[in-house]
Amino acid sequence: MTRKIAPYPGAAGGWDALASSFRHVREQGIVGRGARTLLRANQPDGFDCPGCAWPDRNPQSSFEFCENGVKAVAAEATRRRATREFFATHTVSELSRWDDYSLEAEGRLVEPMAYDPADDKYHPIRWDEAFSRIAVALKTLDHPDQALFYTSGRTSNEAAFLYQLFVREFGTNNLPDCSNLCHEASGLAMTEQIGVGKGTVTLADFEKAEAIFVFGQNPGTNHPRMLGELRSAARRGCRIVVFNPLRERGLERFADPKHPLELAGGSTPIASHYYPLRIGGDLAAVKGMLKRLLERDALDHEFVARHTQGFDALREDLLAEDWSLLEAESGLSRAQMEEAADVYAGSGATIVCWAMGITQHRHAVATIQMLVNLLLAGGNFGKPGAGACPVRGHSNVQGDRTMGIDEKPSPEFLDRLGEAFGFAPPRQPGHDVVGAIGAMARGECRVLFAMGGNFAAATPDTAFTARALRQCEMTVHVSTKLNRSHLVHGRQALILPCLGRTELDAQAAGPQAVTVEDSMSMVHLSRGTNPPASEHLLSEPAIVARLAEATLPASRTPWRWLVEDYDRIRDRIAEVIDGFEDFNARVRTPGGFRLPNAAARCQWNVPGERARFVVHPVPRTAAPGAGLMTLMTIRSHDQYNTTVYGLDDRYRGVSGERRVCFISAADLARLGLAAGQWVDIVSVWHDGEREATRFLLVEHAIPPGCLAAYYPETNGLVPLDHHAERARTPASKSIPVRLRPTRDLGAALSP
Repeated sequence: MTRKIAPYPGAAGGWDALASSFRHVREQGIVGRGARTLLRANQPDGFDCPGCAWPDRNPQSSFEFCENGVKAVAAEATRRRATREFFATHTVSELSRWDDYSLEAEGRLVEPMAYDPADDKYHPIRWDEAFSRIAVALKTLDHPDQALFYTSGRTSNEAAFLYQLFVREFGTNNLPDCSNLCHEASGLAMTEQIGVGKGTVTLADFEKAEAIFVFGQNPGTNHPRMLGELRSAARRGCRIVVFNPLRERGLERFADPKHPLELAGGSTPIASHYYPLRIGGDLAAVKGMLKRLLERDALDHEFVARHTQGFDALREDLLAEDWSLLEAESGLSRAQMEEAADVYAGSGATIVCWAMGITQHRHAVATIQMLVNLLLAGGNFGKPGAGACPVRGHSNVQGDRTMGIDEKPSPEFLDRLGEAFGFAPPRQPGHDVVGAIGAMARGECRVLFAMGGNFAAATPDTAFTARALRQCEMTVHVSTKLNRSHLVHGRQALILPCLGRTELDAQAAGPQAVTVEDSMSMVHLSRGTNPPASEHLLSEPAIVARLAEATLPASRTPWRWLVEDYDRIRDRIAEVIDGFEDFNARVRTPGGFRLPNAAARCQWNVPGERARFVVHPVPRTAAPGAGLMTLMTIRSHDQYNTTVYGLDDRYRGVSGERRVCFISAADLARLGLAAGQWVDIVSVWHDGEREATRFLLVEHAIPPGCLAAYYPETNGLVPLDHHAERARTPASKSIPVRLRPTRDLGAALSP
């Protein structure tokens, strides 16, 4: 593939999005079937897109998918297969040298595979034998806490509920999951302040908002359907205020592929105000806005008096804050922060959105609580067009947590679970992702079972994580396609292939549907219709049930009976989890139903029964160290999390290359470097240095002192103990690094 770096002149979306969509469908060999499949995406009688968790706008529309949704569907519906002949041809050592794109491109897994160290290859294994091996490994542990059970955000509600039930009947709360890597800080911060760890808005609020503030988010790549909401809001005069270190095309202008006039060359400007702040400068910027609001006396005093506590302490802290510190740490001028505050003050209804550009910092919890302070100060809860909107990633990552995938479950949840299923759940908190890696490295956890995901690639400190995984007696991955985690394994290793979201799930009672929860707490059905990629695939609920039967022969739970008809699982969910009363009837209404959200009704489930203002000092991050810069990891436009669909990043002008490092013109001049030069990125931490070699410098609109590069290639630069305070999400958006010219230029220049 030809490498090319050139500025992209177009808007996000438009013809290029359509052309890219068609190309990915064609590359997967599903042109005819792909079109039929996409028309079932996000439909009441179809499947939920396996990509992001953005809600569905119109259940009656035929076109409820986006370009990156097309890529996700095409990748799953591909005609390519990773067969036993493929695994017989390639050793694990050889495959370990392949890049992530090439591994993904081999296609769907078709039968269970077991690793044989004698020839360093995976070989077919029968399902019964696979479950027997796992059960033996689990039952011979000294204690259940020596096992870890990871969960991906694509797991359905039904599978997640059964999974956590099995894990707790087994005897542990070791349920690390992908929430630990992304929005853990949001849940913790919001629960402390407003009593709810989820967003409080719906799509209808986007129709009524007078201002929408977007922090640390790139919806053009990560949640493209959100651009439709922002486009509609902008066209009716809503002010959209963006705080982001990078100039992201989707936040600048968007051409909706469903609108002929915009396909013909027009586009809609999105951001009315765009503030390219320093990486990690959001807390200082929001504090500057609050200081301005206080100086203008532009607060909702009635709301503050009636619904909140702690405002006096925040007021005193804001009055004492130094504007020069706020400017230095935010990277913005006082005038810019005041301008943003004036937009906020002039809005009668405001939504604040954020994503991983906020959550993956050491001060993530404090920053989110400052965002909630901003909403509270303006009375932006409990009215149309206003509220908090943490935008989640995978399509059911929020639902997994609702279903009990949580290493720190509440006593109330455990009480109800134990009562419903007749056992005593463990009470000791389990390991989150960071804790799980450390426990494996210390030999305290000896088995890892992963329900989806790509643990080895998605986690921080890649080399350390790989050493930890190789210490395990067994690693097991439930997957649809080959990925890095299958190659970084324990002494025993199994790959269990499962049905994808697009595929027909036939159980004893007939074809089944699962349910998922989106970012705005809507729960709806997802029903696959495509023939399975192989007759040997099992659904995730069936995998959990058969594993439980093999491991827990004395369990009182009727595992196989539950899986015969998923309505039975949903009935048990309704017994345990609030908000799911009459689950089976309510979820069959078009579009599903919304879970209750007390904070959206101004009911505050916190001590004192009033929302809390919280005081935080401005973190001193402007100078990460002598000669150091701050690196943030980002996605390219041709990837979703660690899944790489291609080697292009259209909106940033990159083609045929992933090992790039975005840098400002000012820093190129200051460091004596040049665009097109190859460098190594070295992270500097208290325990030493980590390096990622051979990255191409690309000049980009990013503040001086700041860099950006794609993950998972740069996940190895994130130290394991560099994480959000209290929430422990990896601080992947604020890595202290230095650059050095690549020594092996010959290797760097090879395509």
